[in-house]
Amino acid sequence: MSEDTVRLVTIGRILRRRWRLLAIVAVVGALVGYGTSVLFPPRYTTSASVLLAGQWEERELLTQAEIAASSAVVDRVAVTLGWTGVSGGELRDRVSAKAADGNIIKVSGTADTPERAQRLSDEVAQQFVTFATRIAGDNTDPEAATGPEALRKKVVETNRRITDLANAADPGQTVEGVQARTELEKLRTALQEAMKKLDEADPATNKANKANMVVMGPAARPAGEAPPTRMQLIVAGALLFFLLAVIGHLAAVRVNRRLRTEPEIAAALGSVLLGTVDVPGERPAHRPKGRGPRAWIRRLLGIDTRWDLPTPQTSVDEADRRIRYRRVCARLREKLPAPRRLLVVVPDGDEIGRQAAGQLVAEAKSDPLLRVVGVSVSRPLVPDRGTESGALVVLSAGSWTAEELAGIAEACADGRHEVLGIVVAGIVVAGTVRARPTRSAGHPPDNATPALAVRGHATGGSV
Repeated sequence: MSEDTVRLVTIGRILRRRWRLLAIVAVVGALVGYGTSVLFPPRYTTSASVLLAGQWEERELLTQAEIAASSAVVDRVAVTLGWTGVSGGELRDRVSAKAADGNIIKVSGTADTPERAQRLSDEVAQQFVTFATRIAGDNTDPEAATGPEALRKKVVETNRRITDLANAADPGQTVEGVQARTELEKLRTALQEAMKKLDEADPATNKANKANMVVMGPAARPAGEAPPTRMQLIVAGALLFFLLAVIGHLAAVRVNRRLRTEPEIAAALGSVLLGTVDVPGERPAHRPKGRGPRAWIRRLLGIDTRWDLPTPQTSVDEADRRIRYRRVCARLREKLPAPRRLLVVVPDGDEIGRQAAGQLVAEAKSDPLLRVVGVSVSRPLVPDRGTESGALVVLSAGSWTAEELAGIAEACADGRHEVLGIVVAGIVVAGTVRARPTRSAGHPPDNATPALAVRGHATGGSV
């Protein structure tokens, strides 16, 4: 698993074997989310809409939205509201504005109560309209400040002056008089056309039209909290802690270099798998013994058992379990020449492997004749070859790394023992193996447990 991608079966195994721990972690995350919601009081948000009359470009609308949320407007709002302990700088963090379709500026305000949120949005919209109108009316050009009506008055006065000049021209029918009156009429016509075009395209006139802004009613009073709400924080905390717990399990299993599958173990020892067996036990595999509060808490959380091991193929009952041992012995007889003697190597500290080796010796009944020795994985040493025809390694899955198993294989080679095969042992919790009510003739009673004595380690004892 350390080299493979994370698969759904791995996630399912975590959920199935660590569900109690994950549930408690999710509850803790929910409590953290609740505590966060207490530290940060609920907020309420509402919006007021301001309609801008006339034709506006998109960049102009964005500029107006920036003005609505600017300090020039928000500071006036803070002075008008007069909330104790709330300055213009704090209000700027609670006010936002954006341009919507239809030349509408939506002004939003956030406060700790629905009433304050509504009042804040209405006041910001009103102050924005006042400020924008004043900006549109300001102009440093004295001529532009006269406005369209003043320009029209000047046009009327100019037309009157043209009429006076025409009347003062030579009243006779001379060519010069006729030409002068014709030129004055042309000047009058051109002036009227220019004034008409000025009315249509004058920026000051457009600005005056655009200054016509209307607040489209008061802001609605918010009925619920603004996100993130308390429930959202609780759910987010539970989900975050749950995901962190799952990711932590995945990270831990990728760091763990112990071999968990039979093909990996066989490759590390450079041999073949002869079979998988199981032994009965009072507690699940790899569950550390212990009493006291810490051991009780570990059992309560379900972290006293290994979750990363594949589900073993356990025997249905005692008869099936012994059949699997007999099949391993039959494979050994096929591989060994007569006389059949074999060295059974068990890593020190592997209690499951030691029990499986003892059961294997009992089922072999001296054919083949098995000699069990324990080997230290830190300093492996195997007795030199005597009358044995090879070595058989019996161990449990998920307990040893590839380097440790390679050391055992090298120790066997140094002792001139060829590793003929490996046997991987698992454990069955007491109560899952059932006794069959009837037995076929010719088989020994399965409830008779053979005795086994193992002497020595690397010095080589006999069974």
